[in-house]
Amino acid sequence: MVRIARSHPAAAALACLALSACVVGPTYHVPASAVVNAPAAKAPFKSADGRAFALQDPPDHWWRLYQDPVLDRLVEQTLAANTDLRVAEANLERSQALLEAARAARQPDVMVNFGTSETARSAEQYVHKGPIPTKGLYDTGLAVSYDLDLFGRLKRGVEAASAQTQAFQAARDLARVNVAAETVRAYAEVCDAGAESAAVERVIALQRQGAVLVRRMARGGRDIAVNVARQQEQEDQLRAGLPALSARRTNALYRLAVLAGRPPETFDPALEACREPLKVGAPLPVGDGASLLRRRPDVRAAERRLAAATAEIGVNTAALYPTVIFGASVGSTGALSDFGDPLTRRFSIGPAISWRLNQSVPRAQVEAARAEAKAELARFDGAVLNALQETESALTAYTRDLDREASLEAGRAKAVQLATAAHRLQAGGRLGASGVLEANRAVAAADQTLAATRSQISQDQIAVFLALGGGWEK
Repeated sequence: MVRIARSHPAAAALACLALSACVVGPTYHVPASAVVNAPAAKAPFKSADGRAFALQDPPDHWWRLYQDPVLDRLVEQTLAANTDLRVAEANLERSQALLEAARAARQPDVMVNFGTSETARSAEQYVHKGPIPTKGLYDTGLAVSYDLDLFGRLKRGVEAASAQTQAFQAARDLARVNVAAETVRAYAEVCDAGAESAAVERVIALQRQGAVLVRRMARGGRDIAVNVARQQEQEDQLRAGLPALSARRTNALYRLAVLAGRPPETFDPALEACREPLKVGAPLPVGDGASLLRRRPDVRAAERRLAAATAEIGVNTAALYPTVIFGASVGSTGALSDFGDPLTRRFSIGPAISWRLNQSVPRAQVEAARAEAKAELARFDGAVLNALQETESALTAYTRDLDREASLEAGRAKAVQLATAAHRLQAGGRLGASGVLEANRAVAAADQTLAATRSQISQDQIAVFLALGGGWEK
């Protein structure tokens, strides 16, 4: 097969006709200058050098790493009924139908016709004074035509349609990634809000005990009324945070219902019982840059759109050259009374060549197609850079919050030690109830801060998996 690029159309046409077949326009390959080919884009992630990460690629169903059957069921329900996924599937089906139409255009075109009519000629037209009798006529035939596609217009069209279909497949995968991540995120918020509410309620219970103790001391003349009011004010401030946590949990339940294609008020009330944050019991599998760029659906979609734009250059370039269609037809035309008579038979066979000599418009369309391919290359590079940046940022945020959690856990351990010592002192009669209560409140406050931090870590984990682009079946 001969490839014609920027040669004179007349000379190229003669060469192709002599050689019987050629395809004009560039043959697609990923440009060497594309960012995806840069060594840095394929390297291990700079932010994944700690013990929190593993070099293995994440599994397709990454949410199963949480080992939560309820979560597995929620994601399964969402992937089966989500409206965004239904749209993505419909778009893919439409693209597949268009691809079949492009392939069918390369097949012979067969037409069958049959028609009859009653005709009456004008007597005046023939200078006849009497009526001319009507006559029944018929026309029937079979015609076959085939576009030889000498310059690859149809072939490039199939290439463009195929690449577009693969881009829609990647878009469907991207929708699955996003829907799965949003489902896990919503369920995590339900559980995190429950855990934070439980921690706040423990602090409130200790605050209430402190208020009771201060009132008792005030009645005994050992404290003043202002301290009683201060205790009540602190309890009220703690209670003020509970409605926000409740609203956060309820809104997350609404999102879960809508993600699964149901009205928001039909959420499963049993989910409200979750009060433990989601946990991955092993280092997060993240792979490296090369596996990320193969896996990310948005990167795959951008690369396929670049392939389609490159094929469109060939489609438009073929318009500069002749179109050769080979046709053949047989039929019978004549009076109904003579149907089947040998004199009514007809046939034709031979090629038809058409060539647009004013090439200003097709040349402009070729340049427009080349510009579109440049834009798609820039979008492809942008998708690669964005994927790398999102992943590095998500890994960094997760690492920093893990460091914060470790510091808070160390602080809580010290608070527990102090509380244990306070209880021993109270048992020995060397410390009053207020000192013990204050030590217990320090532990509860540490638990509250840890619960909020672990909520953020849950969201960080989901952001990591979302950036890694997993979540569909190959």
